Amino acid sequence: MARVSRAAVRAAVLLMGLAFLGAPAQAVTVSGLYSVEVPVDGSSSAQLQQGYAEGLRRVLVRVSGSRDVLARDGVQSVLAEAESLLLSYQFLRGDDGGNRLQMSFGAVGVNRALASIDAPVWGANRPLTLAWIAVEERGSRRLITEGGEPDQWQSAFAQAASERGLPIALPPENLRGDRELLSEIWGQFVGRVRSSAPDTSHDVMALVRVSQSGGQWRAGWVFDGMAMEGGEESVTAPNPRALAQAVIDRWADRYAGRYAVAAGEVGDLPQVDIVVQGIQSVEDYGKVTGILEGFTPVQAVGASRVKGDQLTLRVTFSGELDQLKEYVALDPRFIPLDAGSFVPEPEPESSESLPESPETQGEADSASEAEAAPETRVESGAGAMDNAASGQTADAEPVSGDLPLDSEGAEQAFESLYQLLYYRWQPSPAIGNGVEE
Repeated sequence: MARVSRAAVRAAVLLMGLAFLGAPAQAVTVSGLYSVEVPVDGSSSAQLQQGYAEGLRRVLVRVSGSRDVLARDGVQSVLAEAESLLLSYQFLRGDDGGNRLQMSFGAVGVNRALASIDAPVWGANRPLTLAWIAVEERGSRRLITEGGEPDQWQSAFAQAASERGLPIALPPENLRGDRELLSEIWGQFVGRVRSSAPDTSHDVMALVRVSQSGGQWRAGWVFDGMAMEGGEESVTAPNPRALAQAVIDRWADRYAGRYAVAAGEVGDLPQVDIVVQGIQSVEDYGKVTGILEGFTPVQAVGASRVKGDQLTLRVTFSGELDQLKEYVALDPRFIPLDAGSFVPEPEPESSESLPESPETQGEADSASEAEAAPETRVESGAGAMDNAASGQTADAEPVSGDLPLDSEGAEQAFESLYQLLYYRWQPSPAIGNGVEE
């Protein structure tokens, strides 16, 4: 198995600690699904081509949600054209003398390549699994938690989750010494464990017990949540790292089997959901949609959801998603928000309908005044997760930001191929930017 850098493991461990934010459902948008770093022998053309193919191979598994994609007819032709799907790459020489190739592939291009071989595409918005992992070693049992010095089990699950782009979280370190809880996890008493962490955010909970017999390790688990319940499932492997990979592989396969989009639904033109906060009137709605429709890559804009002052737009575009984001960044009225700082609109007492056209402005404004939603505070400062997700370091691996959505929004997010984009609408741009309201 290829060496994983310490920075990659740190990023993956960070990914595992996102759950404790006090919400009942916590879809996670996973950054870096189309970026990868692989070892290479050298920088010759042939060696780089091998690196491109290996990188794309890992991305195809991560994005399709299954290793079976590598056995599909036509995959070798896709891998042979790996260089054409690259957005960027960098050849790196490590301090240990090893060479590595860091690559970013185009999301749209990879998704179309998967569709060309009739493979599914699993989007960037993925369920968060809270993993209660009890390990029995040398006659003693212990709970694997976040925080502290990473041990072999924490690191093994972090690396496996990073490789498959699967967001998981571990329980907090203060539960490490709870012997009663440990016994309940080992006995797979779901109800009792659930009551031990009533405010812990997650979509699915997994109770895992790990033990060793002879030269083999065994992991058995049960799920709770999102209709994943059933009898115990299990895998075996010769060592902790292989066991963690086998567990995560099975979990990823199950999620992808439920949420991956069939090849025929990918379409010729990609679509992305853009969530805009601060829409106070039909005039705001008209300006936002009009500006987006004027961007060169945009082919169509339609409202898919409205909640308070938050408007979700489904945007059809050409090219790559990064190009669309660059166009939006040119207009200072769109203030980008990282997912972690975006504050969701509270559920209104009565639902509001989005006006279909500017002609309904008078009626909509009256309704807005009568049923004003509570003020929503937005912290636009970038936090540690934003820095980790956006950093273009040589060791970057998939990390994530929380999707602040209710259960309905989270379910919709799971079916979206691309990460949700968040903005705050600022009708009056800063003085001196040359853009009029």
